[in-house]
Amino acid sequence: MPELPDVLLYIESLRPRILNQPLERVRLASPFVVRSVAPPTSQIHGHTVQALSRLGKQIVWQFEGDLFLVIHLMIAGRFQWKERYAKIPAKLGLAAFDFPTGTLLLTEAGSKKRASLHLVEGRSALAAFDRGALEVLGSTLAAFTGALTRENHTLKRALTDPRLFSGIGNAYSDEILHRARLSPMKLTSRLTEDEIARLYEAVKSTLKEWIERLRTETGSDFPSKVTAFRPEMAVHGRYGQPCPVCGSPVQRIVYAENECNYCATCQTEGRLLADRALSRLLKQDWPRSLDEWETHLESRR
Repeated sequence: MPELPDVLLYIESLRPRILNQPLERVRLASPFVVRSVAPPTSQIHGHTVQALSRLGKQIVWQFEGDLFLVIHLMIAGRFQWKERYAKIPAKLGLAAFDFPTGTLLLTEAGSKKRASLHLVEGRSALAAFDRGALEVLGSTLAAFTGALTRENHTLKRALTDPRLFSGIGNAYSDEILHRARLSPMKLTSRLTEDEIARLYEAVKSTLKEWIERLRTETGSDFPSKVTAFRPEMAVHGRYGQPCPVCGSPVQRIVYAENECNYCATCQTEGRLLADRALSRLLKQDWPRSLDEWETHLESRR
């Protein structure tokens, strides 16, 4: 799922292309992508894009007439900037937005179509999409502490809760927790003041670093490689590969459709966190440390 750095990059790349430009028409390949009924999308045909903003991981286009198009890319939704009136891809295409400057395609990989468009009228209707989460990059340590400790959750869940923190998802939460040297399964109620301060600085530095990295990588082009898996990442998506800090193999916890990646040496004092997928197979033989894990691997060779 595109997270804060990726969403910001999309917005920054769209501004010189569609801001102050009239939307000529919206072409829908899948009517189910539009999740609102009134007003119809045809109402913004010919209207000018006046502003682009972000609500969490959602991208908001403001049109004249107090109309707002809220776009949620979800997990596999992506944008492609093409020549004017470009054809919508047969398998992946959901919609096309035609402007005098070119056409923006909305695509989504996979069979589960979760990306959505909502067209709403008035700021009160737009407010329904605001989860009230904290924007960490502009926050104080006190505000961050308040959001983090409002409920007692694991750090992984707290950081990815869209009601608590804006724009952080599975990928960057892994990177943040690795930089903060904190276990993803540690409960927020058990954090010390030093650990909270360390996490606060890790959130800000990680997000800022990746925003600048993606800006440099993309330049004036339109982003075409928006992905949650990047080789420069420390732990996310790098299961079994060496941690860039200590060299220990990156571990994982599998849950639902996601996995959490972490370094046992840097984050959990060498302890392995129970992984549902593997622990079901290993049962009582689940290793409790990296040494036991390496012994287990050696026994299987």
